[in-house]
Amino acid sequence: MTVSQNPFANELSPENKSATGNGPVDFTLRWWPAAILLAVMATIKFMPLMMDSPSIPILMVGFMGPAAIGVLIPVWWLAASRASKKEKVIGTAGFIGVAVLSSVLLHFSMQGMTTVLYLFPSGTAVFGLILVLLARQQKTRLIAALTGSALMFGFWDLLQLKGVTGKFDAEFAWRWSQTSEEEYIKSLANRSKKSAAAETSSSEVSTPAADSEVIGRVDSQWPEFRGPMRDGKLSGVTLNEDWSSAAPKLVWKAKVGPGWSSFAVAAGRLFTQEQRGDNEAVVCLAADTGSEIWAHEYPGRFWESIAGAGPRATPTLSDEGLFSLGANGHLACLNPVTGAVKWTRNLEVDADRKPPQWGFSASPLVFAGLVIVHAGGAAEKGVFAYDAATGEPRWSVPSGDHSYCSAQLGRFDGIEGILMQTNQGLQFLNVADGSTIWQHEWPVQNYRAIQPLVINDIVLIGTSLGEGTRKLTVAKQGESWKISEVWTSMDMKPDFNDFVEHNGHVYGFDGNIFACIDLETGKRQWKKGRYGNGQVLLLSDAGQMLVISEKGELILVKADAAKLVEQGRISALDGKTWNHPVLIGDKLYLRNGEEAACYQMATSGLATSGSTSTRPDAL
Repeated sequence: MTVSQNPFANELSPENKSATGNGPVDFTLRWWPAAILLAVMATIKFMPLMMDSPSIPILMVGFMGPAAIGVLIPVWWLAASRASKKEKVIGTAGFIGVAVLSSVLLHFSMQGMTTVLYLFPSGTAVFGLILVLLARQQKTRLIAALTGSALMFGFWDLLQLKGVTGKFDAEFAWRWSQTSEEEYIKSLANRSKKSAAAETSSSEVSTPAADSEVIGRVDSQWPEFRGPMRDGKLSGVTLNEDWSSAAPKLVWKAKVGPGWSSFAVAAGRLFTQEQRGDNEAVVCLAADTGSEIWAHEYPGRFWESIAGAGPRATPTLSDEGLFSLGANGHLACLNPVTGAVKWTRNLEVDADRKPPQWGFSASPLVFAGLVIVHAGGAAEKGVFAYDAATGEPRWSVPSGDHSYCSAQLGRFDGIEGILMQTNQGLQFLNVADGSTIWQHEWPVQNYRAIQPLVINDIVLIGTSLGEGTRKLTVAKQGESWKISEVWTSMDMKPDFNDFVEHNGHVYGFDGNIFACIDLETGKRQWKKGRYGNGQVLLLSDAGQMLVISEKGELILVKADAAKLVEQGRISALDGKTWNHPVLIGDKLYLRNGEEAACYQMATSGLATSGSTSTRPDAL
């Protein structure tokens, strides 16, 4: 091919002329710099996926690195590829055009960080890869590269983001497919039409009868998040270990709206929260059927790309009422029998702040006539206590600027108080006025999302993203307190997955793999259960654990420090499951962001009530 015949020839570019100045120009690309860049992009993209618990720096490199390297592909094309000027101009303009057009056409869930993490790196990589492979094919390489990158960019326009897994792996669906939330909203609309038709055709409308006119904590079987002491521990129940002959039996399964709430349970009712389109809702379900008894809806929608839509907290049942906190900070006290509103507050207003990255997540703690939640506002607006009967503020004190943990009760050397774990560390606060009794500073840049675990005078703090677990001992010495760090273990690196303790060993998730460590030393005993980022419930009398995996599998695990012993496994829920399980007698209640279910469990020992793990009398 002569220079005059080549549409991309640049006769004004000295570097593209032949050695003699008369022969054909060699337009072979200098491909090896681009090949190196592509190899580096692939390496840093998949590096976090090869690790169980990548640290924040590794995650950030894996997230942002490919896009940063991708920027160098156009730089190579313009400055070091040996392409003609005309080819460079056409290629650059075409690449920018398809990239911008694709970004504009993205589904709303794919905009923002998804553009940086997926669209730009992949489109750039395809553009560079084709140019490398066709470095000598002057006639076809640019057309092929632009076509390939356009197809890759356009591919992302066909998708919507469903969220991510516990390892931050994105979950996608076709753009035109109906989400589980949309299906649920449609079913609610159909249910409303049927109810309206039934009311017009009959003068008598049947409504579920309340067990009494008042439901309070005394009626509760599981009054709050993770049980009465918020430790995920249940006594009085032993499950049949032979699931081959006595597997859990499905009692009912029902669609629910998005949300990461668990259940509070009392008087044959389940209390939870969910998203319903542009409204958040506190919902009361019949425990025996899963049918809705009442729902309190109010305007508010929280959505972010990692965990999706919906409330994060679990309602709390007390004698004063049912207390809920929405992801946008809507704090409410409801009548648990009827769902009628007693009072409401707004944490965005009271704390003068917007919701944190993943929403307000504190399950309300109700004690001594107070409702206590973490807000994370500046100065004195960190932890709030409201009057449980009226909703009037009683006190507020400084705390970390964000936390996805909930306040919980604790007692050390006979002193009762409130434990609050935040990004700054662990606080122990006076119930009466919120003043600090003691605190342990352990500031982190990332987040804390699990409950502190109290074992007598020991407290375990778990921190996300590779920071590990720390053991503290608490002792009162005269008028002062001594808080001692015993160990910080990298053998148990939880994220938002709570752990439990049994017979001197801690069982929980190291990254997304179930593991056991020694409470005395923090050393790993075993790490084997590949359950994703699930949750665990301890049956303390039986030495058994019920694990719900991230994929919705239910696994019965023996609390054995020597090895992982699975005693049974079934597929219990469809969809990503991060919510905590609840066991009441022989009934197991599960939910995720798509559905709720009740399973009847075969038992060999059963307490008369749902939970015999209660608060100490003084508390």
